[in-house]
Amino acid sequence: MGTRLPLVLRQLRRPPQPPVPPRRLRVPCRASSGGGGGGREGLLGQRRPQDGQARSSCSPGGRTPAARDSIVREVIQNSKEVLSLLQEKNPAFKPVLAIIQAGDDNLMQEINQNLAEEAGLNITHICLPPDSSEAEIIDEILKINEDTRVHGLALQISENLFSNKVLNALKPEKDVDGVTDINLGKLVRGDAHECFVSPVAKAVIELLEKSVGVNLDGKKILVVGAHGSLEAALQCLFQRKGSMTMSIQWKTRQLQSKLHEADIVVLGSPKPEEIPLTWIQPGTTVLNCSHDFLSGKVGCGSPRIHFGGLIEEDDVILLAAALRIQNMVSSGRRWLREQQHRRWRLHCLKLQPLSPVPSDIEISRGQTPKAVDVLAKEIGLLADEIEIYGKSKAKVRLSVLERLKDQADGKYVLVAGITPTPLGEGKSTVTIGLVQALTAHLNVNSFACLRQPSQGPTFGVKGGAAGGGYAQVIPMEEFNLHLTGDIHAITAANNLLAAAIDTRILHENTQTDKALYNRLVPLVNGVREFSEIQLARLKKLGINKTDPSTLTEEEVSKFARLDIDPSTITWQRVLDTNDRFLRKITIGQGNAEKGHYRQAQFDIAVASEIMAVLALTDSLADMKTRLGRMVVASDKSGQPVTADDLGVTGALTVLMKDAIKPNLMQTLEGTPVFVHAGPFANIAHGNSSVLADKIALKLVGEEGFVVTEAGFGADIGMEKFFNIKCRASGLVPNVVVLVATVRALKMHGGGPSVSAHTKFHYVKTELNGCCNLQKQIQITQLFGVPVVVALNVFKTDTRAEIDLVCELAKRAGAFDAVPCYHWSVGGKGSVDLARAVREAASKRSRFQFLYDVQVPIVDKIRTIAQAVYGAKDIELSPEAQAKIDRYTQQGFGNLPICMAKTHLSLSHQPDKKGVPRDFILPISDVRASIGAGFIYPLVGTMSTMPGLPTRPCFYDIDLDTETEQVKGLF
Repeated sequence: MGTRLPLVLRQLRRPPQPPVPPRRLRVPCRASSGGGGGGREGLLGQRRPQDGQARSSCSPGGRTPAARDSIVREVIQNSKEVLSLLQEKNPAFKPVLAIIQAGDDNLMQEINQNLAEEAGLNITHICLPPDSSEAEIIDEILKINEDTRVHGLALQISENLFSNKVLNALKPEKDVDGVTDINLGKLVRGDAHECFVSPVAKAVIELLEKSVGVNLDGKKILVVGAHGSLEAALQCLFQRKGSMTMSIQWKTRQLQSKLHEADIVVLGSPKPEEIPLTWIQPGTTVLNCSHDFLSGKVGCGSPRIHFGGLIEEDDVILLAAALRIQNMVSSGRRWLREQQHRRWRLHCLKLQPLSPVPSDIEISRGQTPKAVDVLAKEIGLLADEIEIYGKSKAKVRLSVLERLKDQADGKYVLVAGITPTPLGEGKSTVTIGLVQALTAHLNVNSFACLRQPSQGPTFGVKGGAAGGGYAQVIPMEEFNLHLTGDIHAITAANNLLAAAIDTRILHENTQTDKALYNRLVPLVNGVREFSEIQLARLKKLGINKTDPSTLTEEEVSKFARLDIDPSTITWQRVLDTNDRFLRKITIGQGNAEKGHYRQAQFDIAVASEIMAVLALTDSLADMKTRLGRMVVASDKSGQPVTADDLGVTGALTVLMKDAIKPNLMQTLEGTPVFVHAGPFANIAHGNSSVLADKIALKLVGEEGFVVTEAGFGADIGMEKFFNIKCRASGLVPNVVVLVATVRALKMHGGGPSVSAHTKFHYVKTELNGCCNLQKQIQITQLFGVPVVVALNVFKTDTRAEIDLVCELAKRAGAFDAVPCYHWSVGGKGSVDLARAVREAASKRSRFQFLYDVQVPIVDKIRTIAQAVYGAKDIELSPEAQAKIDRYTQQGFGNLPICMAKTHLSLSHQPDKKGVPRDFILPISDVRASIGAGFIYPLVGTMSTMPGLPTRPCFYDIDLDTETEQVKGLF
């Protein structure tokens, strides 16, 4: 290379900074970035020629290297300035160029490295052996394609590997050399602003116009020996300049005559020796880009010659490298723009509603969902941010929160309801209908965030929770059965902890201090070492030692014995099945347990504190901390015993590491849904996960909507959403949608109880039960959030009834009240609701919590009972009072309250409908979910393990063994 090039590089060079490489580097073969006049040695040991010993001296007379070098400096300086502007708003952003190299020449690496460092980019090389196969090259390309930290990809490989298969393996958006068919096609079509243009071809044009000063309009251009993408790009760019362009190969018969006619000759490959230079007319401008720029083979294709204007490959190489850096900055700018809020280009699925409306599973099965990876891309998720389960489900990695941390949140909408019938009033259906209306019909980004249904109700009485009719999550059988196994993970983790409790009690009761200590800290290869979690326990105990052999007898006993009081154990085993016969059991009756038996019980899996932890955590580290501080019992001195004390926290986190990732699915109209966590609202806090909401709020963007639901009535699920979930997440809701049905309001007005077999033949339009709706509106207003009533219309409802309910709701203070028909026609039937929600969300929310967590536990319980339920006062059982005293003494008195109460009435008595008054709310027991972060009073005879009815849903559920299709789910 000419003697000028190292000088230019030294002038551009600044002290190198270590790059931030992507995940893989085969061989870190970056060239030395040192400069100077002496010989230089690259990383691989090749001796560099001295500055005065360039490989071929091709310098033509009369050229102006300073002018040509200034073009390079200008390109790099412009790139640097653009990147600086991008980094003002995105300080952590630094584009990364990956170069896949198959060969040993590091000269191009040094050029790229120095120019990139000057512009402020990072470069990483993936170095492969020179004899790498096409398949190996493509494998590396595909890996880089999916690496979201890399914004551009270039190839330094031999010419014989530049097949269409290799070139088109590159993602067009990372193809900064403009070699893919998509980028070339856009260039030919005239969309150069939407594609990457070959840096080599662009360098040829720039040098001719700016360095030599040639006006290309009307000139006869002959491109000799160019191939593939370079040939196509040169022809296209010259034609855009008004040049008459011809491309020809060296062995063409008319070569001599064509060379005589040309004003400008561009050499695209080395000149064969048998072609005499005299064929080129004196005064012709000759530009030599015969250096195979991508392959790294540097060689001057012509001996020393002197024409009117000769631009050597040195000039092209350097400027093309600078223009590649310019393309890299453009790639980074496009990437940042894609990360910002934009209206989704969502392909919504069309509905063809039938009348009468078929069964839920028939509707679900009649719609073909989009591939989940397609949906993920449509809503702005990157390929490495999802983990696909089958065709229609995927887990979303939490890394998306870091990527979108500067993105503004969308509007936050909660769907709650009036006091429901045992069959539910359609909150999930309204939630899905609303997002279908927003996205599929009003073209607004929106996300539904739902809880995962428990297997208990699915096979019990209520059925599934995928919505219903033409407002469903699909495929509904996958939604309702297993999903991605999150509840199974919770069950496994919960029961591992339960086993650890009883096992520890057994071993402490049957071993001496020394024997117990030696088993807890065993000799391994002659050495005793504390595990990390045991060191944490030592620190908690105030024992500042790390050598197991140095503990005193007192310290050994203190460390080894938890002294759990069995009568204080609050941690129960769980099962995701309704089974009334597990409500009270005796464990430890086997001979091996040596008489250490006790009474215990099973809870439904979704009542596990681990489910609540999953729903309220905001990161993997936070989840581990919460799991560790879960209190399972007290010791005999009254101090809390935690999962950390039992040494099981790490194992619990391992079991939950995948469950923490929200599950992505879709509605019948192809709009996105997160399904994550599933705590019941009557025996837990009843909301989907904080993480799902946070990710969704980033993905929809500032003008979008995230619609989540709270279990059962507003008095239960909504109250806990505000006082527990919002405290944990820091998120502030904009609107509450309160779901009501004429059916439920008639029941609250004195109508018959509702069951799956109730026949409705009401003829009167007077709805005395609207008092319940009015009360739930008042409860919402306690929190200062606008409320829109959604009347979920049934085919038996009359127009007079619908109008009356909406009118009474507005009189009670609702921002609006809208009848909804999504069940029968899909999102189109909830467009009016969507418009009302958008309008309400534009109003200022005056959100406030109901109580201060610093007040005593009893006062917080009383506030909820009186302000929300309408109770006259509360009554604590002796056991409940003792638990409150214990938790207060242990330092847990400043936690929010999660009431476990029947969902079928505002009171503790399920048969008291409407708005019960002047009742005393009995608190039978109080538990503490310290990991989740709330105190858990049990109201009346509330059970944490449901039972099966006389005729459970499972009678209707079956599998077609030939088609493997599930039947009977609803």
